[in-house]
Amino acid sequence: MRLLGFTLSLFLLAGSIAAQEPKAGKWEALFNGKDLSGWKKYGDEKWAVQNGEILGEAVTKAYGYLGTEKTYKNFEFKGKFKAEGTGNSGIFYHSTIEGVNIRGVQVEVDPTPGKHTGGLYESGGRAWVVFPNAAAEKALKVGDWNEVHFSVVDNYIITYINGVKAVDFTDPKPKFSDGIIALQLHSGGEGKMRFKDLSIREIK
Repeated sequence: MRLLGFTLSLFLLAGSIAAQEPKAGKWEALFNGKDLSGWKKYGDEKWAVQNGEILGEAVTKAYGYLGTEKTYKNFEFKGKFKAEGTGNSGIFYHSTIEGVNIRGVQVEVDPTPGKHTGGLYESGGRAWVVFPNAAAEKALKVGDWNEVHFSVVDNYIITYINGVKAVDFTDPKPKFSDGIIALQLHSGGEGKMRFKDLSIREIK
């Protein structure tokens, strides 16, 4: 009888742990390939759809952002980017924007290898949080399409660049926990970025 009770306790404990494990939903397109439905422009930089891609072009020397109308807390994101200018970019998450002032975390995107693409930078907070590893620093394909893939579950973040794991990080002091996703054009007037095949699945 005692053994049966012990076995039942283990079964109930295992069920409780399984019930608490994160569960991913279905993949959903963030960009429909036709227009910018579901997105909002911040700043005066140019955002347009061209050949089924989002094209961001700097027309001033200020920052510019294209943000989702919906907010996301825990999720997995994947997409492709291609730099045609010399200015860097990024994909922000857990973000809020007022004008062109953004607060949140950025998965860095830079047109030059060794400039920390795939690393995490916090705007409105700690600046660089974690750099990508050495292998990921070399994973960028200059002048070509690159794949970015990352997941955020509470304070645990993993990023990949072209299938190479760049960051596997548990943030001890997360400042932001929810917000929009936003594509960036850096200040300086040198940004020209393309994005496509953007999709997301929420994690409950």
